[in-house]
Amino acid sequence: MSHRVLTGITTTGTLHLGNYVGAIRPAVAASRAPGVESFFFMADFHALIKCDEPDRIARSSRAIAATWVAAGLDTDRVTLYRQSDIPEIPELTWLLTCVTAKGQMNRAHAYKAAVDAAVAAGEDPDANVSMGLFSYPVLMAADILMFNAHQVPVGKDQVQHIEMARDVAQRFNHLFGQGREFFVLPEAVTDTEMELLPGLDGRKMSKSYDNVVPLFEGGAKALKEAIARVVTDSKLPGEPKDPEGQALVTLYDAFATPEQRAAFRTALRDGLGWGDAKQQLVQLIEAHVGPMRARYDALMANPAELEAILQAGAAKARAIAAPFLKTLREAVGLRPYTSTAATTQAKADKAALPVFKQYREADGKFYFKLLSADGALLLQSHAFEQGRDAGQWVARLKREGLVADAPVAREGTEADIAAALAAFQAE
Repeated sequence: MSHRVLTGITTTGTLHLGNYVGAIRPAVAASRAPGVESFFFMADFHALIKCDEPDRIARSSRAIAATWVAAGLDTDRVTLYRQSDIPEIPELTWLLTCVTAKGQMNRAHAYKAAVDAAVAAGEDPDANVSMGLFSYPVLMAADILMFNAHQVPVGKDQVQHIEMARDVAQRFNHLFGQGREFFVLPEAVTDTEMELLPGLDGRKMSKSYDNVVPLFEGGAKALKEAIARVVTDSKLPGEPKDPEGQALVTLYDAFATPEQRAAFRTALRDGLGWGDAKQQLVQLIEAHVGPMRARYDALMANPAELEAILQAGAAKARAIAAPFLKTLREAVGLRPYTSTAATTQAKADKAALPVFKQYREADGKFYFKLLSADGALLLQSHAFEQGRDAGQWVARLKREGLVADAPVAREGTEADIAAALAAFQAE
């Protein structure tokens, strides 16, 4: 299995410049790294926990999906999907719920915060707690474990939920694995160096402070008006200005090259007026954001195109989720009544199954090949420097079928290859 990274995207509200610089831009860049398989999902099931306005959820989900695509997310390379388009996720949530201790959920930060707020207000401790809020960490665990993500980029407030997902995964593996590790234990990735943009008043850019610079909303006009409101000192044009600690300069730095940053600071120390400085900042941001905004506007004007992108992503996601959930259902005992007989028959017919063979050639390189039940060559691998790399690919092909990036030459027909690999998934 390649290295998998999974990112959940909250589908309430709209995104601002701080979201782009702090989260979207670095995530899009990371998704282009070689050897990384990235999953991005619109967390619309999660949105139901804290929002009971259907139109707002639908509108926000659409706008945020369009924002990520417009910001450069390559949907041919990554898997972008709506959580609600993957029915295997709520089913896995129930399987995990059945092995999750209530005491562990009692310790979840969001639940404890809701209880504390109710008690402070003189209300019943659970007055404002839905089962969605209480069980939120289990749904989050299902999001992660469904695709066996190795890493999950989260804020510090979500690290506890990743630890809970690890605990639930370990318990499931222990109870039902019989020596098999169904789930990878995920790791939380927190970026301590994540760039936090200042808002118009110098505090952290946040909707709760009403100090944001919109990313796409309102177009170039809204961007210009927001930058005009950035707080600066009272020095007049011609007076030297200290660029350090200025929100305007920090905003400029987020989009500028090192040469542009140095020139901007020099100009301010030489007396550049704040009005002209703000105009330069608008031009700099617009050069970056303008083309993305045009793509965003086109997607928002053509919901069918955006829907097609999400449905294609859902198909990719379900190609992984559906067979995996079938395996998990079998593991917990949710099986067809014929499965015992089928298993017995499969053991009897084991000699007639297709087979992978791994070997080392005289050149010192490692290879594998897939042979049909009657010995015909179906797949021949490329060379590997390490035997474990060949083994990892064999395991992935058995689990997922023939993926597009598999380092193999097809020697048999597509139908014969697909049938042979399906036989491994049915074991």
